[in-house]
Amino acid sequence: MAPSNDIVLFHYPSSPYARRIVWYLAIRNIPYTQCLQPMTLPRPDTAALNINYRRIPLLSIGRDIYVDSRLILQKLETLYPSTSFTNSSGKTITIGPPLSASTPETKAIQALLSHFFIDSVFAKASALIPPDLPVMKDAKFVADRQEFSGRAWSQESVRKNRPAALVHIREAFRLVEETILSDGRKWVLGEEGPSMCDVEGVWVFHWLVGFGKGGMESVITKEQFPKTWAWVGRFDEEIKRLKKVVKVGKVVLAEVEEGIAKGGFVDEDVKEVDKKDPLGLKVGEEVEMWPVDSGFKQKDRGRLVGLTGKEAVIEKKTGKGEAIRIHAPRWGFRLQKVNDAKL
Repeated sequence: MAPSNDIVLFHYPSSPYARRIVWYLAIRNIPYTQCLQPMTLPRPDTAALNINYRRIPLLSIGRDIYVDSRLILQKLETLYPSTSFTNSSGKTITIGPPLSASTPETKAIQALLSHFFIDSVFAKASALIPPDLPVMKDAKFVADRQEFSGRAWSQESVRKNRPAALVHIREAFRLVEETILSDGRKWVLGEEGPSMCDVEGVWVFHWLVGFGKGGMESVITKEQFPKTWAWVGRFDEEIKRLKKVVKVGKVVLAEVEEGIAKGGFVDEDVKEVDKKDPLGLKVGEEVEMWPVDSGFKQKDRGRLVGLTGKEAVIEKKTGKGEAIRIHAPRWGFRLQKVNDAKL
């Protein structure tokens, strides 16, 4: 597939998960367009596309819609190899090489960092949002995040949970400081620039540092963890530099719908349903698919068209009747045949 501006990223700039994708695209100089979304529900754009999944980011390429930042990163690595091409303005764009680790040892580091920060650290970090931020005084935002997470988000509950969260995040800083960065390396794999391992490891710390003193107070300081703080600062400066280079456009819903109507399915990696999958599902069956850790009240229903140990793909139609396919990772998501679902 020839790289182009067919990539549409649905996000809002303050989303820590969306930043992972924005950073990745900047590091590799992959041009894309963005369809900016509100921080809270409702999101009329995704609703018009008949996408119930409520988490950010989402990414579309043609009629293929990818959810969950883990899968999005994996797909971008596969679908956009290193290459050069001429854009519509006659400018030559050079896409950098894929960022994923290449040896068994570095692949293990990348996978462990991904699981550690997504499945363990971020839940604690989210408890460190400063309770005095204006958004924490917004009743709509608080109610939205309570529905999203299934836990209390009041200023009182945030203040109550902060001490325990600080303990966990301090240990995450200590782990990075005393192991990965202990020898003074600038990047996780010791290379000249950031790799996927840096993207997988730095995002939670970067998000917390962005809150200033209100995020981690005096408990997690530059004096305590100088290497880790320097890594976060170095990554931030590198991303600021790279974001000035990558081409980013903006689109609205009508343009997204037009792109879907004219586009095709570009991803044929998952073409069939694994007959040995433990769920026993069959191609063509109507299923529901949803994340299990947050945003679990919103479920997408469609026809199962692909299923492997790593990925599930369902097909459904937009509000205008165009067929789209939603791709989700198996890790952290659940699939269920509609006849068996508790509706």
